[in-house]
Amino acid sequence: MSATDEVVGPQALPALKERVERILAEAKRQGATACEVSVSVEQGLSTTVRQREVETVEFNRDQGFGITLYVGQRKGSASTSASGDAAIQETVAAALAIAKHASEDDCAGLADAALMAKADALPDLDAYHPWAISPESAIEQALRCEAAAFEVNPQALRADGTSLSTHQGCRIYGNSHGFVGGWASTRHSLSCVMIGEREGQMQRDYWYDVSRSASSLATPESIGRRAAERTLSRLGARPVPTCDVPVLYAPELASGLFGHFLAAISGGSLYRQSSFLQDSLGQRLFPAWLNLDERPHIPHALGSATFDGDGLATYAKPFVEGGDIVSYVLSTYSGRKLGMPSTANAGGVHNLFVSHGEEDQQALIRRMGRGLLVTELMGQGLNLVTGDYSRGAGGYWIENGEIQFPVQEVTIAGNLRDMLGGIVAVGRDVDTRGNIRTGSVLIDRMTVAGS
Repeated sequence: MSATDEVVGPQALPALKERVERILAEAKRQGATACEVSVSVEQGLSTTVRQREVETVEFNRDQGFGITLYVGQRKGSASTSASGDAAIQETVAAALAIAKHASEDDCAGLADAALMAKADALPDLDAYHPWAISPESAIEQALRCEAAAFEVNPQALRADGTSLSTHQGCRIYGNSHGFVGGWASTRHSLSCVMIGEREGQMQRDYWYDVSRSASSLATPESIGRRAAERTLSRLGARPVPTCDVPVLYAPELASGLFGHFLAAISGGSLYRQSSFLQDSLGQRLFPAWLNLDERPHIPHALGSATFDGDGLATYAKPFVEGGDIVSYVLSTYSGRKLGMPSTANAGGVHNLFVSHGEEDQQALIRRMGRGLLVTELMGQGLNLVTGDYSRGAGGYWIENGEIQFPVQEVTIAGNLRDMLGGIVAVGRDVDTRGNIRTGSVLIDRMTVAGS
């Protein structure tokens, strides 16, 4: 058993780096002109309880590598969960066979060697905080979370699953330019889903928390209570008549709006000419007070990364300044397709921050006056080519700046260009659990289609 079979953590990094170098050497030996490799080893524990009973306890462990190699301008990729010498030889041979049969692509290949990140100068992301929790303790915390939810109203609630998970892993990337880098990371989460029932109507809602370190998680009791309160507040939901009104997105859903924007300015969408934001650099899309910027090196953050999927060092940058689009989201390949340099975003954006004001969600509800607070979305109703947006939704109806009743079975619709340009305010209630950090987002007008 090798060192990487015995441990998952920073101590596994040297052995993984050595494995990357062996794979790169084998690719060169078999005739590849260039090569890049990603090696990983991961393990985790998860448990789920339901109705005060243990439903699942799972321990998982995965390892393997993926290789992309080039023969001139021809590209081939292969992966395996094995790690021995025979597996390395076979996987390299498989990728090589694919490359030899692939069409030539003038934009294929590694990023320029001069652009590679400096492996000895990568910042510390403070991403590794292992949680030495036993299955028994994980079950106990999940049961505490569920019990706290039941305490809110045991007669009206039943559990739909409370889950605790802990994960740790190491990932190393290297390429034939000589760059080899990586880091160890952890991710821990606790979630609670409840079902409420009253007068024949049933509603489901949830709450959760996730963090690099267990000590940063919200308490099981607070998560359970929040899940129960959200669920009970949904009881009595009904449709509303079709109307054009302001719409306020809760923070955990507002991030999706900016995720759609990132997809529209990503290189893949642009060079395929499948985005409504084609040729949009320098254009005003958002209100003039709004900025979107990437901050990839925040310690402890779930979205942080020191280099992108091409081995280029990540760096802080704006995508929107003063409401104007000032950068696309480009990898080396998509940049070449567009005749532009990479923005070190192969694999996506790392920690997108949305500028916000000083109003909390209650203040934005008062400012809205009349409209819909959206706390649930269903479906994937976005046409990226046209920007047309239509999603099933649920939430709360607002009149006179106050919540009146819960809403269900409605559709909210608009065009994403108009929606983003019609953002009235972003709240200070920023959700820090994900890769896109935003508060509640108030949009001046959308169509709410109901009864």
